[in-house]
Amino acid sequence: MEINDCQSLEEVRQYIDDLDDQIVELIAARNSYVKQAANFKHSIEDIKANERMEAVMDRVRYKAMEFGVSPNLLTKLYSIMIDAMVESEISEFRNAKSL
Repeated sequence: MEINDCQSLEEVRQYIDDLDDQIVELIAARNSYVKQAANFKHSIEDIKANERMEAVMDRVRYKAMEFGVSPNLLTKLYSIMIDAMVESEISEFRNAKSL
């Protein structure tokens, strides 16, 4: 990813706003895939998949270091996001099973 040299605070803020829009869009896409995953799981325990969560967190920590971002920051963000998405996936799973 190319980072531009900005000439003003307004320009910096515009790039940040644009990135925030992209981040929200990517999180929404991730959440959609998480909900789809519920269709392939057989139990709530399958959804919680601790080994998968650990693998995701390990990969995120590695990518954070690769890009020079605090691994602790990304771990906290992903922990919050994953917890919320697991709850969403559980809801999706229960709704599908009740049909």
